[in-house]
Amino acid sequence: MKLLYAHENHFMVNNVKNLIETQQISCFIKNEFAQGAVGEISAFDAWPEVWLVNEADFERATTILTLYQQANKGEDWLCKSCAETNDPSFEICWNCQHEHKESL
Repeated sequence: MKLLYAHENHFMVNNVKNLIETQQISCFIKNEFAQGAVGEISAFDAWPEVWLVNEADFERATTILTLYQQANKGEDWLCKSCAETNDPSFEICWNCQHEHKESL
């Protein structure tokens, strides 16, 4: 087994786990319920972690994770319909629901 990813946010950890599993790589979450122990253990030691079952999958899983993280970087975009600033991950304006493609 090998540690792939750790983050304080359970949503982020579960998202990475799901991403890796869709590529037919076996993994599991460790420390999923450890946040209740903060104070007795370090906050960093309580972070949920994604572990790979097979160490041979580490390189492929790391590549998948890196590509995912790079794809989620981008610049905020301005909606041409309502002039609202939107996060790069939004495909639809959160304010007026116009599609990003229509806003370009």
